[in-house]
Amino acid sequence: MTSSLVEFSNNLADTVERAGASVIAVLEGGREGVSGTVWRDGLAVTAEHTIRGREEITIILPSGERSSAKVTGRDPGTDIALLKFEKHAVPATLADESLSRVGEVVLAVGRRGTEGLATTHGIVSAISGPWRTWQGARIDRWLRLDLTPFTGFSGGPIVTARGEVLGIATSGPRRSVVTIPGSTVARVADQLLHRGRIARGYLGVGVQPVALPESARQALGTEAAHGLLVITVEPGSSASNANILIGDIIIAIEGTPVRSVRSLHNALDPENVGKALTIELLRAGKLHKVSVTVGERPERSS
Repeated sequence: MTSSLVEFSNNLADTVERAGASVIAVLEGGREGVSGTVWRDGLAVTAEHTIRGREEITIILPSGERSSAKVTGRDPGTDIALLKFEKHAVPATLADESLSRVGEVVLAVGRRGTEGLATTHGIVSAISGPWRTWQGARIDRWLRLDLTPFTGFSGGPIVTARGEVLGIATSGPRRSVVTIPGSTVARVADQLLHRGRIARGYLGVGVQPVALPESARQALGTEAAHGLLVITVEPGSSASNANILIGDIIIAIEGTPVRSVRSLHNALDPENVGKALTIELLRAGKLHKVSVTVGERPERSS
């Protein structure tokens, strides 16, 4: 029994050491600094909310060397910021997310400034499909972890027992850990590298869900049971240019029924920016189809 425990302990320590070769400290991140994960040689990611408003920061590399890093792109929607630095560091090895299992042991690894590596471990307690952040950004997979975060863990990797990165950690409500999967980080990091930001779709409407009366559905020949009532239209927006009016009820986009605000967000992913979408709506008791070119959501000041 003793030898098995020692072997287990040594394996965990070895995993942290391997993962730590790709973990940096971000000194200006938050009150006590946070972590970052080397994504490519000379590029790292960290939690965007911890360095909001900063364009250049100081990092500590796995070697212990200090370096300046430039914030070359940020996406508050997924809480990812891309850092560029001139020194060499070993990029993280990504895990195959399809192999993730509920109950597997995972570790959160961080680097707490001059203190060095820090870690805690737990298990994957639940896995499910894609979800949306409150800003509407798409996260490719929901990974719920049962582990206790430590100060400065945000931006560091969540790693498997093999030392491969399953995702990037950030803070959630009530001191929980939110994992941004590696597939999402890779997608966002590539866009930030080439554009410096994420272009997200925008129609310029305020909406609220409504139920359609059975009589109206029968009269109009539609099976839609719900829709989105347009309550505001921003002047000069895509919706305004397409002559969408307050009081219209959006019932489908590109033939897909719109049952909730989430359904609308699904049509406004970055790949649809600049594309013309066909929207079916009810207006004054009649069914209409309009073509709307998806605009880009305006950037908000930090």
